[in-house]
Amino acid sequence: MWITPPVLDEIVDRALREDLSGGDVTTQATVPEGAQAVATARAKSPLVVAGAVVFARVFERVLPTVRFEALVPDGAAVAPGVDVWRVHGSAQALLMAERTALNLTQRMCGTATLARAFVAALPSGSRTRVTDTRKTTPGLRVLERYAVRCGGAHNHRDNLGSAVLIKDNHIVAAGGLAEAVARARQLAPHTSAVEVEVQSMEQLEQAIAVRADVIMLDNFSLDGLRAAVARARGHAVREASGGVTLETITAIAATGVDLVSVGALTHSAPAADLSLGLALA
Repeated sequence: MWITPPVLDEIVDRALREDLSGGDVTTQATVPEGAQAVATARAKSPLVVAGAVVFARVFERVLPTVRFEALVPDGAAVAPGVDVWRVHGSAQALLMAERTALNLTQRMCGTATLARAFVAALPSGSRTRVTDTRKTTPGLRVLERYAVRCGGAHNHRDNLGSAVLIKDNHIVAAGGLAEAVARARQLAPHTSAVEVEVQSMEQLEQAIAVRADVIMLDNFSLDGLRAAVARARGHAVREASGGVTLETITAIAATGVDLVSVGALTHSAPAADLSLGLALA
């Protein structure tokens, strides 16, 4: 699992500018310039760890000489009271970076924790994949999608240019499903799959007829999903979508769909509870 360094630095620098544009009056007034300290991030609630490289990079961008330790790996589930990360260095630098580091990683750990819960809710032995969507926080998609992977789920397309996904409004604008798919195949690179969102068995038949690679079954009932999954078997990858919750995902996956896309993984994950304790070195 990887976050490209230039992309990470852009996110971290933007967040630090927001918090430090006027300096840190409290820290500069109260903490001696030469003081050294150790800061430890501790889980205050059950969570799945995500974001070690992000946590470390925030402190490094304030002061490159800080020393970072990952006490548990990303993807590990920890109980309250477990120490997760530790940084050593200038007390001033640690205090200046503290809130930004926690703001970013609390979101990431919360997303990873929710993703793990959805994966755990799949029926025993299920081959269904849980995936995220593009319903991410603007500017933080790469972090949230990394966190989804830490939780054991998978990523859908990264952006509008990474794959074709023909939805209801595209179908309307193109003049029909078949026309939309034909136009997409003319323009899309040969490496791009063509996915079509359908909302009825009639549209499903159209998507099968034009050989869509992936068919998104949007807001189908459980009975509808079972019928659609059986009809599309051998024709396309079958994805269920629309209002999926922890209470419904088990039954949805049991219909035999290949994928279940869950917007809640990124748009509704609560932040995990992490604290940062500082001690003078």
